[in-house]
Amino acid sequence: MSDDDVRVGVDIGGTFTDIVSLRDGDVHVTKTPSTPSDPEEGVVNGLEKSSADAGFGFDDVGFLSHGTTVATNAVLEGTWADTALVTTEGFRDVLEIGRQDRPDIYDFDAEKPAPIVPRDRRFEVPERLDERGNALRELDADAVRSLARTLDDRGVDSVAVSLLFAFEDDSHERRVAEILDEELDASLSLSSDVLPEIREYERTLTTSLNAALKPVMDDYIGNLEGHVRDHDIGAELKIMQSNGGLITADAARTRPVNTLLSGPAGGVQGATYVAERAGVEDIITMDMGGTSCDVSLVEGGDPLVSTDVQVGDYTVGVPMIDIHTVGSGGGSIAWVDTGGALRVGPRSAGADPGPISYGRGGTEPTTTDAHLLLGRLDPDRFLSGELDVEVADVERAFESELGDELGMGPEEAAQGVLDVANANMARALRVVSVERGYDPREFALVAFGGAGPLHACGLAEELDIPKVIVPQTAGVLSALGLLISDVLYDYSVSRVREWSEVTPATLRDALADLHAEGEERLANEDIPESGRVYERTADLRYVGQSFEISVPLPEGDLDADALAAVEREFHERHERRYGHADPEEPVELVTLRLRARGLVETPDLAAPNTAGSVEDAIREVRGVTYDGTVHDTTIYDRTRLPTDATFDGPAVVEGPESTVVVHPGQTVSVDADGNLVVETGGDA
Repeated sequence: MSDDDVRVGVDIGGTFTDIVSLRDGDVHVTKTPSTPSDPEEGVVNGLEKSSADAGFGFDDVGFLSHGTTVATNAVLEGTWADTALVTTEGFRDVLEIGRQDRPDIYDFDAEKPAPIVPRDRRFEVPERLDERGNALRELDADAVRSLARTLDDRGVDSVAVSLLFAFEDDSHERRVAEILDEELDASLSLSSDVLPEIREYERTLTTSLNAALKPVMDDYIGNLEGHVRDHDIGAELKIMQSNGGLITADAARTRPVNTLLSGPAGGVQGATYVAERAGVEDIITMDMGGTSCDVSLVEGGDPLVSTDVQVGDYTVGVPMIDIHTVGSGGGSIAWVDTGGALRVGPRSAGADPGPISYGRGGTEPTTTDAHLLLGRLDPDRFLSGELDVEVADVERAFESELGDELGMGPEEAAQGVLDVANANMARALRVVSVERGYDPREFALVAFGGAGPLHACGLAEELDIPKVIVPQTAGVLSALGLLISDVLYDYSVSRVREWSEVTPATLRDALADLHAEGEERLANEDIPESGRVYERTADLRYVGQSFEISVPLPEGDLDADALAAVEREFHERHERRYGHADPEEPVELVTLRLRARGLVETPDLAAPNTAGSVEDAIREVRGVTYDGTVHDTTIYDRTRLPTDATFDGPAVVEGPESTVVVHPGQTVSVDADGNLVVETGGDA
């Protein structure tokens, strides 16, 4: 793309679809209601509105990236395609057996989630490889052809193929795919493509999930690409992955399982970018939208990535940014349970009808309505004044739906709603920090999403987090993250060997195959050689362990000295993580990984407003309730705050797409990028 082309990022949320366009450093933000029943319609509506408001033509767009929740929603709602599973004879019930793990170990009535593929669509084929990929029994091709006819009669839309030890030798899976492709009109997913790693359940589950999502994503992306072409947008559509990198639309259609955390990953990337520009590398990100709150931890400027992330009821084995989600958003509905306790979420008012304060027919009190009732949101300027807000309707709902049952007035009930919502989110923040061995006092909290800045300063105070950063584009940071993320492809292969048996040639051969795949992919996407970066790691463990630690492999040629250095690094990392290590114990190689990164040139952002004074940004002083007490609070217009401005709380800073609530005793400054930096007084 040329320097004067427009870069566009589109992120679909539960309530709003956000569009950020960037041209010559100038950022333009557009928010339109999401259309859950037809998500591509919301994208097109947003693109048309953004084009009109920002004054660019569709043919000016040189970069278009998209964060999507289509795959996520399909998993959460179970609305995937009719899928069949083909596996090795004797392994039909791997999905049913699963693991012995239970969410609550003391709950003897716990039920496992329903298998992605029901038993009557799981089929076996005669074949068998050993743990090193040697054929103990050759594939019975005639049995596969007979199975193809059965699958055709069943009318399945998609087929997952997961054969035993296919990560050591994929020839049997390839042959099964050839035969099915000849005989059957259905999409195929092979475990040797999707997740060529050990652990039969996780590999089969991830491959089955990919197969189940393939027709869903194929339809969605196909329709969206059609709309893009109809609008004469020449830029190739890029899709955000769960690992924080972009891939082509075709790659997303082939590997939809890699997009399960697409939207939230864009937010983490955007938060990391903003924090780095502010000189902060250790952060906790908090993305609170209309339906949920997503939190994640970034250490040293790198988001934590896991291959053990749960989406809905299923643990997926592909690399994902480690994001923890709770059902607490601006649209979360407050209710009283049968025991008389106040609850908030996980049910949400969503985009239609939305909270009562949206004026679209909502009748149930939500978190957003509580903020409005307590003076934190201005009904005359709510969402830039685009919604018709009736405070009296909100007050009546809090009285009738909550206050009467709880024996409280409307304002007291509203304060209770915020307290419960904050408790839910504080637990989530502890999950990604304290429960993983990190001290939140050593991190900054980056708050974004339409509702995140409303809660962040209070949560930081509760957790002793010393600093809160609220980006200039907090309400649409996930969409901005789509514009600064690299192209990223993860490749892996399991080679379970004692480290003493591993030779430099073993590693070089396996990594060379992964490197060739990554090189071909980046070259096909026209990434120049100077912009291609390859990161190699090895998952190691002590022999007999059931978990691994990922250790970076040194650059350059791998010789005996390099292997010895890798083993020493493993012991050191084991000591740091678990408090003990034993260099005398034998070490085992489990999986080799390669990350192929195509560097995307990060655009420069135009400098924010530097004119005027803090006093020029004051709109009014009004009563705002904090912890049940009304404080005279200064209300600021964020668009008029100059850089280097400082002021004290209590304060409310109103922006075009988000509002920041600063608590009494906290201090705010505006940095060179226009971010609000709030010093909470917590322990540093």
